[in-house]
Amino acid sequence: MIFVTGDTHGYFKSRFNTKNFPEQYSMTKNDYVIIVGDFGGIWDERGETKEEKHWLDWFDTRRYTLLFIDGNHENFDRLYDYPVIPWHGGYVHQIRNSVYHLMRGQIYNLCGKTIFTFGGARSSDAEGGIFESKKDPRLLANKKWLHRNNVNYRINHVSWWAQEMPTENEMQLGMKNLADHGLYADLVLTHCCANSTQTLVEEELNNKIMLLHKNKELKQFKYNELTSYFEFIKQHIRYGKWIFGHYHDNMNVTPNEILIYEQIIRVA
Repeated sequence: MIFVTGDTHGYFKSRFNTKNFPEQYSMTKNDYVIIVGDFGGIWDERGETKEEKHWLDWFDTRRYTLLFIDGNHENFDRLYDYPVIPWHGGYVHQIRNSVYHLMRGQIYNLCGKTIFTFGGARSSDAEGGIFESKKDPRLLANKKWLHRNNVNYRINHVSWWAQEMPTENEMQLGMKNLADHGLYADLVLTHCCANSTQTLVEEELNNKIMLLHKNKELKQFKYNELTSYFEFIKQHIRYGKWIFGHYHDNMNVTPNEILIYEQIIRVA
């Protein structure tokens, strides 16, 4: 079996307890749960904390194997330090014996399915700026104002990493692997999505906002090089389902594109 869920941001207890996810009782290590980005279990810039160790070890003792792609909120300095090993047709970072990071542009063979993965996204919650350190003079001069006005900001190598966006080599590798597999994947798993899909998500989310919170600011999602890359892929491959997170909602966007957040859905 393969189950997929959305962003966790390090909050695992309620998502994966047996009450909310009873299907795990019948799972084995040959079954998989995949988080589509913003895992958040490898985050603290000082290294693996007691809490992080607890949850990574906890996942390692589950009946299933835990997999995740990266989102934009991951500590890439630490994530990329884990060993890279071949695994089910692609390459992964091995976090624990049964916890793996599915790398960008890889295709895996799991439960008879071909799965293309590509993490990353551009952060939209840094409107207050990205600062070089906690002692950045620009941050110290504006910190009180930023906090008083609830303006989000990020700190390089503490809460923001340039690796949130892919390299040209990663994008080329993704296209090569897709071409090698006949431009087809049963499942495409990404964190953000294609330009045209993002437009549909924005429209639906804003419809909800207008119905429930008439005075709340509407969401506006900008295209970028990664969403444009996914648009190119969308137009040039065949796929069964494309599942993504990032936008913090649950939605059947099109018949074969699914935005997922708190739900855990079975896909194989």
